[in-house]
Amino acid sequence: MATPVSGISLANLIKASPLLTKVLTPVANTYYKFTAYQQIGFRYDDLIPEENLSMIKALKRLSPKEHADRVYRMRVASQCSMSHTLLPKEQWTTLEQDHRYISDILKEVEAEDQERADLDAMIVRKNPATAHH
Repeated sequence: MATPVSGISLANLIKASPLLTKVLTPVANTYYKFTAYQQIGFRYDDLIPEENLSMIKALKRLSPKEHADRVYRMRVASQCSMSHTLLPKEQWTTLEQDHRYISDILKEVEAEDQERADLDAMIVRKNPATAHH
């Protein structure tokens, strides 16, 4: 069975509340500054492991441009890792650039896989009252 990408999300609740948005946005922005993935050019979705069938299926559904962009980010990050350096600050992924590009596709794939598993496990019984003789 596939593991969901995300657990419980309070994002919609926070976005719907002006008070929560006002209080938590600065905290989220500060947290974002302390995460290192954007300093090597990654987006958040680049951190999702590729070693599961659902992610492999989701990657195949990316547009050619988004796939090429992902491969480029992986190569840049790999180079940073091998050279033990970070990108210059002007090349870091900004909060505005860091949109989810595969999470929704992955959720869709996982839902399809779950539906397929549910259908495969379904037992169909013939109703004797409606059977034709």
